[in-house]
Amino acid sequence: MSGPTLEDVAARAGVSRSLVSLVMRDSPKVSEARRQAVLAAARELGYRPNLNARTLATGSSSTLGVMISDLHNPYFAEVVDGVEAAAHACGMDIILGTGGRRPAHERRSLERLLQFHPAGLVLLGPVVETAAIEDAGAQVPTVLVARSVRSARVDTVNDDGATGSALAVEHLAALGHRDIVHVDGGAGSQAAVRRRGYEQAMERLALHHHLCVVPSEYTDTGGARAARALLEGDTLPTAIVAANDFNAVGIIGELSASGVRVPQDVSVVGYDNTHLAGLRHIGLTTINQPREEMGRLATETLLQRLRGERTKAARHLLHPKLVIRTSTAPPRRP
Repeated sequence: MSGPTLEDVAARAGVSRSLVSLVMRDSPKVSEARRQAVLAAARELGYRPNLNARTLATGSSSTLGVMISDLHNPYFAEVVDGVEAAAHACGMDIILGTGGRRPAHERRSLERLLQFHPAGLVLLGPVVETAAIEDAGAQVPTVLVARSVRSARVDTVNDDGATGSALAVEHLAALGHRDIVHVDGGAGSQAAVRRRGYEQAMERLALHHHLCVVPSEYTDTGGARAARALLEGDTLPTAIVAANDFNAVGIIGELSASGVRVPQDVSVVGYDNTHLAGLRHIGLTTINQPREEMGRLATETLLQRLRGERTKAARHLLHPKLVIRTSTAPPRRP
């Protein structure tokens, strides 16, 4: 059974179908009395506008598509807060898709979002191949957050991951640590940039003899696996620079389960400064990315394309900052 139509609302309100259409598009050409009469009729009938049909009829959309690579990572949720706030401020809505950190799933998610004919796309940390991103950018304005790509059709918003990792290493070195390990993000977006920042900082501080990268991923289970690998080695490092906060939580949990204290035995630094880092029982020293600001900036960058204000690709690079909490301390003396 189909739901009520525009014609049903028009008949209930005693107005024309075209006037109901104007009200549903929030047109200023309708008097307040008629607007309220139409809205009241729509409520009584339980009418909901078909946004997809409206998009096909008018050729324009008030919706932004947002694809999240990893729905479980709180970093992305906080970026979405910024995207949504900026979208709502200009009268737009968002629809979400997820990719599960798998290229094939992200391709399908992209295709589904494009079927809604969105005004534009915001892709958060995608791992899908560049060709798929460029193809999306050829269809609608597209912005990447937490990933770099060299395409004139695609804008990007990133933090300076190399500098962020270097800040973590410099903080630990200033505390007296020398044996500093990096548990990396594997094939995840921006993982290579953060890994390079760690390596360059270790070289610059003459700690290259202690340089060690443990393969991992941007998850708590990945962090736990990396911690187990370190625990099975001959000696534990005195400090760990984790791929991100989620990864760091997994590391801390596994170390604690094995009787290794943080920070008394091993100091741990995360990355992102998500709400997890600020929880009292975690107190994670981390590198702050301005998550909501990145989301707002992504939406504003998208709107510039939609308004025709810019055709050249925008490359926004934000500066990270160190946030010191209780998961780091000077190394314990032997």
